Amino acid sequence: MDRLGLNMKEIPGVEEVIIHTAEKEIIIKNPTVSQVVAQGLQIYQIMGGIVEEKQISKSYSEEDVLLVAQQAGVSKEVARAALEETNGDLAMAILKLTTK
Repeated sequence: MDRLGLNMKEIPGVEEVIIHTAEKEIIIKNPTVSQVVAQGLQIYQIMGGIVEEKQISKSYSEEDVLLVAQQAGVSKEVARAALEETNGDLAMAILKLTTK
């Protein structure tokens, strides 16, 4: 592998790897992790382990919900749904609700 310009080594003592996405977290416990360096790029390989998935629940402050509800003239439930659709962007949520 050295002739190809690849340098691979195992990373000892890894207890868990967490991958965050917009909707969930993927938790891999006790994996074997290797680092490959190729042409200046670092690549990590994760093998084995126990995989758990957790859904991420987004919550918005009551102040944000009230602001959107008041500005758009809608209920708190509708304002909260608009915040979820716009990933918490207040201006976009208000604009979405007022341009229907």
